Amino acid sequence: MQAQTTCLDRSWYWKERDVSISSVVDEIDAFRQDRGDAGVEVKPGWAAASSFPSEIHVELIKAGRIPDPFVGFNEHEVQWVGEREWLYHTKFEIRPEEGNKAHALIFEGLDTFCDVYLNRVKILSADNMFRTYAIPLTASDLTSGENVLLLHFRSAKLVAKALEQQYGRVRAGSTNLGDPSRGPELMTCGPYRPIKLLSYQARIESINTHAMVSPAPDLARALKVDLTLTGILSMVDSAKVVLKNRHGAVLREGQVTPQYDQSSGRQIQEHAGIVSWELKESVQLWWPVSYGSQELYDVEVSISTKDGILLDFQRQRVGFRLVELVQEPLREADRHGTGTTFLFQVNGVRMFMGGSNWIPGHNFLTQLRPEDYRAWLTLLRDGNQNMIRLWGGGVYEPDCFYDICDELGILVWQDFQFACGVYPAHAEFVENVKREAEDNVSRLRHHPSIALFCGNNEDYQQVLQWGDVSDLPARLIYEHVLPSVVTRLCDPPIPYHPGSPYGGQGWDTADPTVGDIHQWDIWAGKERPWQEYTFRNGRFVSEFGMPSFPDVKTVDHWLDGNTKERWAQSRLMAQHNRAGSHERRFAIVMNENFRLKSDLETHIYNTQIMQSEAVSLAYRTWRREWRGRGKEFTAGALIWQLNDCWPVISWSLVDFFRRAKPAYYTIARELEPITVGIMRTVMQNRDNDRPKQFYEFGAFRSVGASLEVWGTNSTLEPRQIRLELRCFDLLSDWNQIEVLDAILYPNQSTELLAIPCPCPPLPEGIIHAVTSSSSVVVGARLIEPGSGDTLARYADWPQPFRHVDFPDPRLSVEVAGQKVCVQVEKPVKGLFFTVDTGRASEADEPVIWTDNALDVLPGDPQTVEMRCLEGKQSKLRAAYMGCERGVVVHHW
Repeated sequence: MQAQTTCLDRSWYWKERDVSISSVVDEIDAFRQDRGDAGVEVKPGWAAASSFPSEIHVELIKAGRIPDPFVGFNEHEVQWVGEREWLYHTKFEIRPEEGNKAHALIFEGLDTFCDVYLNRVKILSADNMFRTYAIPLTASDLTSGENVLLLHFRSAKLVAKALEQQYGRVRAGSTNLGDPSRGPELMTCGPYRPIKLLSYQARIESINTHAMVSPAPDLARALKVDLTLTGILSMVDSAKVVLKNRHGAVLREGQVTPQYDQSSGRQIQEHAGIVSWELKESVQLWWPVSYGSQELYDVEVSISTKDGILLDFQRQRVGFRLVELVQEPLREADRHGTGTTFLFQVNGVRMFMGGSNWIPGHNFLTQLRPEDYRAWLTLLRDGNQNMIRLWGGGVYEPDCFYDICDELGILVWQDFQFACGVYPAHAEFVENVKREAEDNVSRLRHHPSIALFCGNNEDYQQVLQWGDVSDLPARLIYEHVLPSVVTRLCDPPIPYHPGSPYGGQGWDTADPTVGDIHQWDIWAGKERPWQEYTFRNGRFVSEFGMPSFPDVKTVDHWLDGNTKERWAQSRLMAQHNRAGSHERRFAIVMNENFRLKSDLETHIYNTQIMQSEAVSLAYRTWRREWRGRGKEFTAGALIWQLNDCWPVISWSLVDFFRRAKPAYYTIARELEPITVGIMRTVMQNRDNDRPKQFYEFGAFRSVGASLEVWGTNSTLEPRQIRLELRCFDLLSDWNQIEVLDAILYPNQSTELLAIPCPCPPLPEGIIHAVTSSSSVVVGARLIEPGSGDTLARYADWPQPFRHVDFPDPRLSVEVAGQKVCVQVEKPVKGLFFTVDTGRASEADEPVIWTDNALDVLPGDPQTVEMRCLEGKQSKLRAAYMGCERGVVVHHW
């Protein structure tokens, strides 16, 4: 009698649609084991699916019918797949004793245009991969015994072209459309999420848990539960709700008798507030990472008959937190003016958000396992990041993604799935979008990690900044449909933002004083030097970034032994770089900052250091602008992007195989609870347009430099610190030290020091020489006065790096178990450790470091830890500025 859920994940078969067979349901009659030869033109018979859920490209790869599209130029050899029609089918049984039960099929994700047939009768025409389709089944739909389910996927590419003829061209960015910065064009299809058969007499259609927290300072906790039932409602005599903590202890329970309207004849009824409990302090608050613990609770709901027989049971995990998006007038002005804040407040605490944008972790979503999501999100958490933005050109991720965010304390900025496009707003499309929003908001609203729903990515920007679109019909969706869904379905409220970026008057998406901005004037747009990140902040920067090559082993994976293409500007490197105008843009930033070298290893290292220096500067100086209440001039920065969907040259901090780039580690240091920063401003003998940090030796001459030093403290208590400022000359033995005691104010930055940059004296008689600070490295450490422990460190080097003569640091590396200790006699820049295990790249499990990409100064040894490699025959390599190819420093 208890409701049953059967996952239909076995005995699936697939094939290409045979257009010579007029009726698609007749393809079942031609079912046979595959006996055709591989090839584009062959129309094989049915083949067993390798796994389920499934996508057609994955099946074709595993069957050996297409090459790996991530290798070489193979992407172009598989384009035919997206232009064909594909079929899946399976069989399931209904036992005779189940004849008195109701049944429903649940399709959690069909990509995308799919006709579904049950026993040769069409029961669904799906046209939205982001919706969940629940199809009630009648007795006439099913047979006692074997039932046949057939899925017919039409070509999304060809269907879209037909829709363009009807509604006009739709321009959109998406991971699988070959759109710049994302991935290859791989128009796949298939049942990419589970398909389930429900069998029941009465069941729980849904539960809505309202885990409420009152405004600070009270922060009182309460729980209300709504229940929706379906089936033979007269069978339901009682509904029981139990609240448990993470250890399974019962905190509260209650039982009610749901009342139903017999006269309505409805088979589904809602019951609001079946329990409403004031919990006060019997449950603990859920906090984002580093602000407190992530307390989670299970709400269990069951329904039973008068005789106590269980009819259905559901469990939902909740956390108690109050999240707010605060947009209020600033008390003071910054370089951009006053305007308003754009900040997140959780449980009454205003928090600086440091995080990443997320794109799908694989072009083929079925290849991502829950443990993959956990590995990615743990990397984010361990990198001291507290927010992840799910970009509007990807997907709504599966439940496990949000569960893990709940557990790790990662706040989620969730875009609705509209990106870089001009979407229509005719009635049929708007209704489809509304249902998509209802499905996903209802699915996600109980997660304490959800901090924001956002209408779109960069759709408004096309009208205002890019200027290539005159109107935006989908304003109806972003400004009316989506916010009404979020407001109606979310209690407690979850903030809604119309788009990203979105800000000032007339939807001005570039106004740094209102809303959020995407800062692409560096690398893209105006192609300004990365050193200008300091001055190009906004109230919240939800996208910015700088690309780099991935790990050389990842490059060798896509080269697949093609040594002819193993150089930085080869055709195959261009194939694996989707950034617009990347040739010119790389040339500008690399030529400005580095001595150009021809070998691939040096080039890869230099692009990674370029990315690391650029984005860590942004985090460091924008976090400085979190200056306290009423002066939250920048309240967050989310880098584009954490991850890749295929092996590629991109903006990611961590490449496709989860090999972290230097930028991952430098950003992690900038997001520690306590940090220190230095800004060096170089003074020239005349005005010029060069970055303020650059020393000039030609037509312009640098005559001096000044330093500004600050600290940040994201904790909620003041912190006594000792600032140690140490200066080293790269060309001599000159050095200098200054010490200052200070207090870092809570939850803000604190200015510590402003002085001329110390430097060795110039030789007598030299009048017009460039200031000798041009070879001085300045290191700052924040020290715990009592223990002497280092709380934070940062080293500021003279720029541009192409003019720096990096000395031999006389590196000393000691390895003891998982610990690596390094010390130097001269300063070293960008010391990056990698481990060569000698295995094939895709099987080479990445080594995770506690820290890396180090700047090490004399007298300040540093120790880092890595995952244990005992028993492996491996080499520890160290690369650094002046030794970019790297050297082996240890053997296991």
